[in-house]
Amino acid sequence: MNKGELIDHVAQSMDITKAEATRCVEAVFEAITVGVERDGRVGVAGFGTFTRRERPARTGVNPATQQRFEIKPTITCGFRPAPALKQSIAPAMHGADPGPSDNGHA
Repeated sequence: MNKGELIDHVAQSMDITKAEATRCVEAVFEAITVGVERDGRVGVAGFGTFTRRERPARTGVNPATQQRFEIKPTITCGFRPAPALKQSIAPAMHGADPGPSDNGHA
């Protein structure tokens, strides 16, 4: 699902116009962005937690030349799904017998 499909889904489920749904979706995205910027995390019960993550500077290696180079520190956003979201995505995998492995070994 992309952003346009998300907006269509919200418009249909809320019985509102696509323009209204766009404003709603944009407002949620903006609130999450502001919350992560300001507080470092935004938790949505039953859905998950968005967190600010800082990656320290580190040394990388070009696999073709083996040449080392410095990678600058970066700030990114991570997401950790809530157990309820995990369960809704893959209900058979949580608490159920996974069955035989299909990894090519007998």
